Amino acid sequence: MRLLGREELKEPREPRAFLVAIAKGLLFDYFRRAALEQAYLTELMLIPEGEQPSVEEQHMTLEDLKAIDRLLGKLSSKARAAFLYNRLDGLGHSEIAERLGVSVPRVRQYLAQGIRQCYSALYGEPV
Repeated sequence: MRLLGREELKEPREPRAFLVAIAKGLLFDYFRRAALEQAYLTELMLIPEGEQPSVEEQHMTLEDLKAIDRLLGKLSSKARAAFLYNRLDGLGHSEIAERLGVSVPRVRQYLAQGIRQCYSALYGEPV
């Protein structure tokens, strides 16, 4: 479906290698999302039974997590890590730069990429 959505679709030079690359990407996405779902379910088990969200709320939250994962999946691995370090762990630019082995200005670029992805997802407009 992603290929059909492209404006320009070139014929691959090596069709089998191309299909293998697509299959690997799909498997990677599947296992990453399965790990995300398992992590969410594991965290739910830590909440006392009376305080757990309803099954419907759990499903909606899981779908939101998957949507966020797809959104951030469009970023490079370092940009995604920088964004998550900043937004989830509250790390500053210099701490993130040190962890990723990049400069502080590069961290700022990564964070801007993440924010642009979020803006685009919220408003349906590329920035």
